[in-house]
Amino acid sequence: MSITASMVKELRESTGAGMMDAKKALTETNGDMEAAVDWLRTKGLAKAAKKSGRTAAEGLVGVAVSGGKGVAVEVNSETDFVAKNAEFQAMVGGIAATALTVSDVEALANADMNGKPVATVLTDAIAKIGENMTLRRMAVLEGDTVVSYVHNAAADGMGKIGVLVALSGADNGIGRQIAMHVAAANPASLGEADLDPALVEREKNVLTEQARESGKPEAVIEKMIVGRMQKFLAEVTLLGQAFVVNPDLTVAAAAKEAGVEVTGFIRIEVGEGIEKVEEDFAAEVAKVAKG
Repeated sequence: MSITASMVKELRESTGAGMMDAKKALTETNGDMEAAVDWLRTKGLAKAAKKSGRTAAEGLVGVAVSGGKGVAVEVNSETDFVAKNAEFQAMVGGIAATALTVSDVEALANADMNGKPVATVLTDAIAKIGENMTLRRMAVLEGDTVVSYVHNAAADGMGKIGVLVALSGADNGIGRQIAMHVAAANPASLGEADLDPALVEREKNVLTEQARESGKPEAVIEKMIVGRMQKFLAEVTLLGQAFVVNPDLTVAAAAKEAGVEVTGFIRIEVGEGIEKVEEDFAAEVAKVAKG
């Protein structure tokens, strides 16, 4: 029997299983939906699927660099306890290394890792460890030289914050210092040209209203806005920020002094942007008690 995309979709929605697992289950059961569900349960994949609704906001960022290419991958778990698990760390390291061979997170999920797609490796880990886990995102950076840094390292090449910095020119140690700066300062962009125009416009509007409240003439207000926008841009762009190693220099000036140019950066922090559900244990017990 031919396995259609709609059949795979239906099985995924009813079980929460991954796409590759759902397709394999249907193939193994000749398209029988009920048998496919049982197949997933037999393999422990339905058990893993039941956990898919739980918030996974902990985990690790794994980084890997090869030549002029660097990758950063975020793999989430429900608890920090699992992030400290040696098996989980080994998996994250393997996923980061595999990421060097692909260009995006979708391709990574389907990439081969020790004879299995990464998505299947993750599903197997969910069933074994007992927590929901997600391959959330991946970023790629290329340049003459790419340097990596992890903050709050849990193991080699992985931690709570992963940073990649691309340089034009030979690195003499400045790359790691700039990567550490990125981890600490969390710049919004490399330079002014890379900033989100909506962010710039919003900030300008706020500063304009603040300036007008001073009651000063419009010509004076315009000069105030120019000065305040320059300060804002220096604070949020990597090249304009005061270098944490030497605050007397901007990052751009420090790089130039070291004979390199910063051409790009990536910063990924575990769980950023994920809404964590705060559970009230007492309320949960009361709810169970009421039936």
